[in-house]
Parts: sequence; structure tokens; C-alpha cells
Amino acid sequence: MADAIISAGVATVAPAGAPEPGFDQLLARLREVVLRLESGDLSLEQSLLIYEEGVQLARRGQQLLASAEKRVEILVSASGGLEIVPFDEPGPG
Repeated sequence: MADAIISAGVATVAPAGAPEPGFDQLLARLREVVLRLESGDLSLEQSLLIYEEGVQLARRGQQLLASAEKRVEILVSASGGLEIVPFDEPGPG
């Protein structure tokens, strides 16, 4: 299945066999999307297209992070049955 790629406010389709971007590439593109939206130079339609791309990038990034988390859990549990506890970031303080 081909994925839609939006660049300069125009949706294009990536080839079906193209490699999927990694997390770092997704994050870099998401930063570009945010900068474009914050610039205020886009029409409403362009803004909506770019925003949609940003939502898709964020969702894919979340999927990649969830997958990485599962892989780490598997590695930790396979290396001696260590207890797996959720990571809680310390709050501001």
C-alpha cells in the first residue's frame, strides 16, 4: 500500500516498495511540519494538509515507540526474568 507524503502543501504518493522512514526521520519531518504550521505562510487548505501529515507522523512515531518498548521488555525478561516495571518520568519539582 502506498503512503501519502505531503510536501510544500501538496500530497504525493510514495512508491509502495519504498522503505519506511525510521523514528529519527519521522521526528525530523514532524519538526518541519510544526515549523511550517507556525510560520503562518500557508493557506487554510495547505495548513490542513500539513496538519494531517503531522497527525499521521505522530501516530506512526507512537507505534514505533510502542514496538521498541515491547522489544525491550522481551529482552529484559529473556535475560534472567527481571521484573518489568513501567517507567515513570519524574515530575517537575
